[in-house]
Amino acid sequence: MDYLKKYEEWCNSDVFDEKTKMELKNITDENEIKDRFYKNLEFGTAGLRGIIGAGTNRMNKYTVTQATQGLANYIKKVGGEKRGVAIAYDSRNMSVEFSTWAALCLNANGIKTYRFESLRPTPELSFAVRHLNCIAGIVITASHNPAEYNGYKVYWEDGAQIVPPVDKGIMDEVKAVTDFSTIKSMDIQEAKSNGLYTEIGEDVDKVYIDELKKLVLNKNVITKVQKDLKIVYTPLHGTGNIPVQRILKEIGFENVYVVPEQEKPDGNFSTVTYPNPEDKKAFALALKLADEVNADIVLATDPDADRLGVYAKDSKSGEYMPFTGNMSGLLIAEYELDQKKEKGTLPSNGALITTIVSSNMAGAIAKEYNIKLIEVLTGFKYIGEQMKKFDENHEYEYLFGYEESYGCLIGTHARDKDAIVAVMALCEAAAYYKDKNLTLWDQMINIYEKYGYYKEGQTAITMKGLDGAEKIKTILENMRANPPKKIGSYNVLEYRDYKEKVVENYENNIKGITDLPVSNVLYFKLENDAWCCVRPSGTEPKIKFYIGVKGNNLEDSEKKLNELSDAMKVFE
Repeated sequence: MDYLKKYEEWCNSDVFDEKTKMELKNITDENEIKDRFYKNLEFGTAGLRGIIGAGTNRMNKYTVTQATQGLANYIKKVGGEKRGVAIAYDSRNMSVEFSTWAALCLNANGIKTYRFESLRPTPELSFAVRHLNCIAGIVITASHNPAEYNGYKVYWEDGAQIVPPVDKGIMDEVKAVTDFSTIKSMDIQEAKSNGLYTEIGEDVDKVYIDELKKLVLNKNVITKVQKDLKIVYTPLHGTGNIPVQRILKEIGFENVYVVPEQEKPDGNFSTVTYPNPEDKKAFALALKLADEVNADIVLATDPDADRLGVYAKDSKSGEYMPFTGNMSGLLIAEYELDQKKEKGTLPSNGALITTIVSSNMAGAIAKEYNIKLIEVLTGFKYIGEQMKKFDENHEYEYLFGYEESYGCLIGTHARDKDAIVAVMALCEAAAYYKDKNLTLWDQMINIYEKYGYYKEGQTAITMKGLDGAEKIKTILENMRANPPKKIGSYNVLEYRDYKEKVVENYENNIKGITDLPVSNVLYFKLENDAWCCVRPSGTEPKIKFYIGVKGNNLEDSEKKLNELSDAMKVFE
């Protein structure tokens, strides 16, 4: 069926409500109609993510419940309906409605739901799945995407996002739901009276916060400097506000300044064009407040509070300096591992888990503390998958996991990145180093001096629509057909194609197979601890180029990174 036939069906079928039909009939641009209907919004390994609106290629009541009906069918197929599904949602437009419709679809299929009474961070949903012994979890969020987006992520019984073979099983069931009239629903009062729809809140909040508090390593240091350390925090209109303020207060911090303009939930993200802590523009109001109160540390979480951005003072210049996701993750890793070693609690079989596009410094840190480094594909679900394996085979003990995209996890309470616990750990680290007359930036420089000046970067090119998808496909096909032996001034030492499961070591002229799941990713190991990687985004219409270098100092690493970045442009 072509896009115009699908459009006409949505405009005329009794399945779709009048509000949906009116929205569609008011469209005058045929290209807009094409974009809404040229494909179905794909339920991929990260669930759904798309622009809110009517149409098969949009986030709306029908595409959300289509996904939920498929999930319900899979849950019933594996006999998990009695265990129930936990549901959380963030501050985005339509999050309340999507989460309610998803719950009622599951209820109509005889599956109990535990839906949070109000917005909650994604990591708490991950925690709740295992805490409530659910078969699955759903969180309605588009993470850090612009305001016009929303999304739908599925978690499985281990509290991690779905991975093979469960992801394929669910995807197949979702694809099989082709008739919107077959999607089930029921009245909310009926669902409640039948014991199918349950609201949760403080009962889960308290247990979650208590688990985080167990991870504090130096409560005595917090007590010592709690009146002196000044923290500025912004939730960027998202879910982090209440849990971040709560955890910092309960472990003893007294000077926490929340950016007032960005404290309240706002699905339009009125004060930022892009609610992403990776974006320096998102820190404008927080840095203004930091200057006013002379803050030691400036923190921002994204709308669903799984990513954390950081600024800290350079004691030499007095300026607030930005941390990349690699920098904040590595600083937390160094602090946690150093303190556990000092206290004699570092296990002999400990493991640090990161992704193939994260900093090579992780390997240097793992070597320093004599722990196992495990690299996985991009996406925290693969870190969660490793944690599940540890639970089952006890080969390693999880110590820390992080990815370059501003996400990390301390502790095993969740199976996804957790910005709430990251805030707690960074503030504890800031207190520890303040007691030694160091800022977090000073400590980051110390880490570079200890391990080397590793620096990483990323370029993302947005290519929307059908033409954009074809262009992304062509770029990867061309690189795959003619993998370069040299990039810029660097010789390629090793080429990995994770889609074709091929590894070629050019130094030894040896071919092998990759040891990670199949994924549309190309990786180039370069000379002098440099590297680059290319992959399409799993959640946005983008192709991403990741790069990393190692320099002799900050200026040298910056120069090398810029040179390698320029060299990568030939592939764009």
